[in-house]
Amino acid sequence: QVQLVESGGGLVQAGGSLRLSCAASGRTFGSYAMGWFRQAPGKEREFVAATTWSGGSIYYADSVKGRFTISRDNAKNTVYLQMNSLKPEDTAVYYCATGRPQGLPRQKEYDYWGQGTQVTVSS
Repeated sequence: QVQLVESGGGLVQAGGSLRLSCAASGRTFGSYAMGWFRQAPGKEREFVAATTWSGGSIYYADSVKGRFTISRDNAKNTVYLQMNSLKPEDTAVYYCATGRPQGLPRQKEYDYWGQGTQVTVSS
């Protein structure tokens, strides 16, 4: 059974930083991608960042480029999302997911999802 457990969310002031973690278990992740997505109140879930497990390919949404960094610790089966220079518009529930998408941003092609962690950025 594949499990993804996010942590690290919280309340932060604009301009601050948070690091989200996603601990994965239940499969051999070497050939799978790991992605971060978010859903703000009243909006559809959107792509944030993703990486192949090897780290050979990484992709970011334009809205977070230069501010967010995705990384992974293969020994710990954990993927991170370092979020710097946070803005109020980054407020959302952040989800990690795993799968074999044809393209990293294609959220419908991720087959396992975590429960999400709330990130709130105050102005």
